[in-house]
Amino acid sequence: MREVTPPSGGEMPPMPPAGTDSGSVHVMVSPTRTRLVLSGEIDVALSSELTEAVTDAERAGLPVEIDARHVTFMDSSGVTMLARLAHRTPGRITMIQPPDVVRFLLEVTRIGDVIDVLESDPGFPEDGPPDAA
Repeated sequence: MREVTPPSGGEMPPMPPAGTDSGSVHVMVSPTRTRLVLSGEIDVALSSELTEAVTDAERAGLPVEIDARHVTFMDSSGVTMLARLAHRTPGRITMIQPPDVVRFLLEVTRIGDVIDVLESDPGFPEDGPPDAA
């Protein structure tokens, strides 16, 4: 069972029971931006997928947004991914509707200082990247 202690005087959002929602990460690329869609538990079990997603986002060389609406848990693996993205991709990272558990981590790790939070989804262009003909 995972146990996380909030900083002195801080309150932590409730965590789901362990093993209830395995995580996933998907990368979408448009001509103007890259979107990472995270869902479920973003933890060490997803490390290789997170690394691959960050590499894909770096290669695209576009601003990055993260759809975090369906994240149920995030550990240091997710925070590491956010830090890598913030330092290796152009512009500020945008996070769409992060749940309380993610907002808590953004605050206590101060990674939230380099990420813009959106309260609604701006939509994603349907067109993929331009063909390199």
